[in-house]
Parts: sequence; C-alpha cells; structure tokens
Amino acid sequence: MDIAVVGSPAFTLGFQLAGLSNLHNPESDDELHAALRSLLSSKTVGIVVVDSAVMSTLPDRLRDQLSASVSPTVLGIGTEEDTTLRDTIRKAIGVDLWK
Repeated sequence: MDIAVVGSPAFTLGFQLAGLSNLHNPESDDELHAALRSLLSSKTVGIVVVDSAVMSTLPDRLRDQLSASVSPTVLGIGTEEDTTLRDTIRKAIGVDLWK
C-alpha cells in the first residue's frame, strides 16, 4: 500500500525528501476535490496525508467522506489543529485517548 500526500509544494517537500513519490499539489479547488476523490477510490493507496489547512477549506460533505474513510485512512496534519485522527480513533475503539 502506498502513502499519498496532498497539499502545497512547501507541505509535500518534506515527504518528497523522505522518499515518497505519490504527491499531489493541486492548484485549484476543483483539482483538489478531484485528487481527493481519486485517492479515496484508489485500491493502491492505504494512507492519505492532507495538510490540515487544506482540510479546513473542504466542503463538509467531502470532509465527512475523508473522515469516515477506513481504507485509505486520511490524516490531516499541519500547524492548524485537526481532530480527524482523534475522531477516527475514538470511533474505532470507543475511547478518547486525549482525555
């Protein structure tokens, strides 16, 4: 299974330096939505890492689809607080580990 990264070139640069090659730098909202939908339906991607700043700008319906996805698992990381991972763990095991 591959790891895919979606965000600005500055966000994906570190992942590229770490050896990841499945990088997406969409320039418009339409390209972003298309890339995320494509990754959600991909059979070869196991984890999708998304810049949390990008996650916060997504429409509610797409953000809910990303949060509910098990395969691939979607993780929002970055400087902005994102509770996607926290919510996913809470749903999976029934316990909030951050409390």
